[in-house]
Amino acid sequence: MDIGLVLQTDPPADLLVERMVRAEERGFTHGWTFDSVVLWQEPFVIYSRILERTERLVVGPMVTNPGTRAWEVTASLFATLNDMYGNRTVCGIGRGDSAMRVAGRRPATLARLAQAMTAIKDLAEGREADVDGASLRIPWVRDGALPMWMGAYGPKALDLVGRRADGFILQLADPYLTEWMVKAVRASAVEAGRDPDDVKVCVAAPAYVTDGSVEGRAHAREQCRWFGGMVGNHVADLVARYGEHSDMVPQELTDYIKAREGYDYSHHGRVDNPDTEFVPDAIVDRFCLIGTAEEHLEKMERLRAAGVDQFAVYAMHDDVDGVIDAYGRDIIPAVS
Repeated sequence: MDIGLVLQTDPPADLLVERMVRAEERGFTHGWTFDSVVLWQEPFVIYSRILERTERLVVGPMVTNPGTRAWEVTASLFATLNDMYGNRTVCGIGRGDSAMRVAGRRPATLARLAQAMTAIKDLAEGREADVDGASLRIPWVRDGALPMWMGAYGPKALDLVGRRADGFILQLADPYLTEWMVKAVRASAVEAGRDPDDVKVCVAAPAYVTDGSVEGRAHAREQCRWFGGMVGNHVADLVARYGEHSDMVPQELTDYIKAREGYDYSHHGRVDNPDTEFVPDAIVDRFCLIGTAEEHLEKMERLRAAGVDQFAVYAMHDDVDGVIDAYGRDIIPAVS
């Protein structure tokens, strides 16, 4: 199993770059960042620094979207980085949550997302693509490669992943829900005439390594509770679309948001988010990796059995360097 690291592009950028270098030295294979340029700094500028300082690390957004940049701009950004540093980028993409909503826009439709995925990949790999009715090609691209990994939760999005994406990004680490969603993606891949094993699976969630004490576990939960609020924001969209008791969305995913009252994007993805008080301890434990290194490894084996190829550590808490080091010392040697 590959292990990735996910960071927010908070200033100073130098610190993020140093942490990505540290991650590669400890065996991490992927370096991901958020892509919400009002809330955080522009990631593609920072990717260039990371790639310059590393040798093998694959970098990309978790996730970008079809709306905040023109598709040919996004494709050219990836293609330029690949031309400079070898094909070491990956495009994580979704409909757009914080990046779009903070700017007062609605997330893209799945139809729009599907068009963008095809166009960005084709352009970045040197093929001709249709961009809003215009036929475009980037003439200087040679031997480009851009894996297209899509974030999804709902049934229609999971179907699109299986039919069109190179990889599936699932932002929660619950083995039961992971298995349910991976099966849906693979079924759609088969229906589309694809080899389901060609669709790679990345589970992304906060990880916090503790000493196993009650106090340590309680502190870790508080540091990771924000994640349940972020996931709840996506789940609320699913409930609005499909209903609270729809057979198309697992009840385990919808029950916990009943006490949810709202969401303030100014605290998106942050430990101090006040809109996460509704998230119970049980959901934090299910959605995140919390506990001793042995507990992390046990849960990773369950995720691997569910079809996961990569676990990406959301390191948005008070022990970023500690979790990088703990994973490099105790986790990565055991799973890679």
